[in-house]
Amino acid sequence: MANTRDIQLDSLRAVAVMLVLYSHFLASGGSSFLGHLGVRLFFVLSGFLITRLLLEARDAAAFEAGPALRSFYARRALRIFPPYFAVLAFVWLTDLEQARSSLAWHALYLSNFWYAHRNDWTPWLLCHFWSLSIEEQFYLAWPLIVLLAPRRRIEAITIAVIAFSLACRFYWPVAADPALARDLLPPASMDALGGGALLAVRHARGAGVPRWMRLGWPALAAVFLLVVRSDPGPANSLWEWPRWVLVQVLPLVPMVAIVAACSTGLGGTLGRLAELRPLLLLGRISYGVYLYHSILLAYVVKAQPWIPLDVSEQGPGRFLVAGAGTIAAATLSWVLFERPLNSLKRYFPYVRRARAPGETNWISPTAGGLELRRTEARR
Repeated sequence: MANTRDIQLDSLRAVAVMLVLYSHFLASGGSSFLGHLGVRLFFVLSGFLITRLLLEARDAAAFEAGPALRSFYARRALRIFPPYFAVLAFVWLTDLEQARSSLAWHALYLSNFWYAHRNDWTPWLLCHFWSLSIEEQFYLAWPLIVLLAPRRRIEAITIAVIAFSLACRFYWPVAADPALARDLLPPASMDALGGGALLAVRHARGAGVPRWMRLGWPALAAVFLLVVRSDPGPANSLWEWPRWVLVQVLPLVPMVAIVAACSTGLGGTLGRLAELRPLLLLGRISYGVYLYHSILLAYVVKAQPWIPLDVSEQGPGRFLVAGAGTIAAATLSWVLFERPLNSLKRYFPYVRRARAPGETNWISPTAGGLELRRTEARR
């Protein structure tokens, strides 16, 4: 069971995935900065939760790097791989939207490189997999740093990762015209993942968000909204690149501040809103919602002749029908497929302790901390 301090983070997942659904089903023109914010919020949450979990494992008295790494990758595989590869298998069998030719890239979690190399969103059906590839690339590398690097150096390494990501944004106007690569290659997202990770590192040493961040994030959010509403101008204009940089960077501090607040628990009306049951349920199935939504969209559009609402274009009809179908599919996936597989994580504890006669004991980091669990050994 999730610790109470993580309940509101589930609601943030729900908010993030709803922003994506709004962007892909409802927003005029098929795109919106809200979808971009949703993905970036997912990255901040992932960086925070994964880093916090690994640091809690590392701080346990019985910690060993090798078993912790093996357990991390096994648990990630149980959570991520089954529905992900089920979608790829379905696309391969049906060749939905002629997406079969690129499946090898997606199967290797190189979707971001595929779209960046082609500088084109074909096949559109799997274009959202770029962010899942970024996450998987992060999962491969980051645990090695958190579990193996000198403990006192982790915060400095995290800051260096963020600085490198921000510095890369100044590369594009010098090297090439703006292209998909500037958004899809790993450095473009390491600031958001690193921002969440830095928050976890600070929490681990008893520090919260800096005072300037707590007080300044509303102003940064307001400037962001002004920049988004500004006219980007023609391609290659003087404002295009600075606007892109600001749209990418300005939301980082507000998102980190919001994740920090929810991780410790919002009070009052905001806290009650963040703990509404529909939000918590949507947050729980958010991975499935994100994974399946374009598949459902493809079939909803094909079924337009039998649907009384207009689902062929972005709008309320598409949002209602495709959104409801996506949530239903994700709910079934969670209940029948994902949750039973997640239960197998208990066989992969991050930290083991010496086995006592007649029992098997382990220490397993939960979302809320290190919890000692004990099961009777079979006789």
